[in-house]
Amino acid sequence: MSCNQNYPFPQVFLVDEGGGSQQGMQPPGLIPCWSFPPAVERVRSRGKSQGCMGVRPCAALIVLMLFLLVFAALGFEAYQIYNMQKELSEMREVKPETEFNAAQKQIGFYEPELNGEDKNDRTAAHLMGRIETEKFSKTLRWESQAGRAFTSGGVVYQFKDGALQVNHTGLYHIYSRVELTFKDCSPSSSFVHTVFVKRAGRPSPLNLMEAHRAGFCSHQPGRPWTTDSYLGSALQLQEYDRVFVNVSHPTYLSHAHYANFFGLYKI
Repeated sequence: MSCNQNYPFPQVFLVDEGGGSQQGMQPPGLIPCWSFPPAVERVRSRGKSQGCMGVRPCAALIVLMLFLLVFAALGFEAYQIYNMQKELSEMREVKPETEFNAAQKQIGFYEPELNGEDKNDRTAAHLMGRIETEKFSKTLRWESQAGRAFTSGGVVYQFKDGALQVNHTGLYHIYSRVELTFKDCSPSSSFVHTVFVKRAGRPSPLNLMEAHRAGFCSHQPGRPWTTDSYLGSALQLQEYDRVFVNVSHPTYLSHAHYANFFGLYKI
């Protein structure tokens, strides 16, 4: 059995108890050599190159950056949630009545400020048609208390001339409807429906709205025919203006309930 003498291990010899050499004994054989120490050194050297706890430096750096990205994302989410909560608290502090009041004021159904006027006593009027039996006038008269008729606020109905007088300057929606029945209708039958105002300092009336109806009868003369006309608009009225309704053929006015009406309200 041979051994590579290049390894740095000491040789071992066998000696007797007397300190001398025995001539009759055979020379001892060589001690076998072991090859595992160098392998252990190579394993240790590979372990040192893998870094701390067996993890390479590049892998540790990547894991660290991933943790930093996760923490940065969590911080950004927390910042966004904080801003949203702050905006929500500011929106709750704003009073919603301002927005709603402005929108209602634009469509003309609500006044946020009534200058001390009762909310249930606003300037408005709705009159029903009055059926005349003895005297017929082109300027119509109205019922102010029958059925759904009423007057409230700064408007007054004057029965003597059929006028609605407004006591405040402002923008008003004025409307009127009339229904006429022609008992002996012909192709030439027609009528005029007018809403006008009388104003202080103005000698003649001022027409606000007018409708001229013709050609509504059938081609067979002598037959009855019913037609109607509706006028409505938003107009500027001055203090103490008096609004009237004229019909060119008042004797043809329909007697149907709620067929004829006249009114206004302040916008």
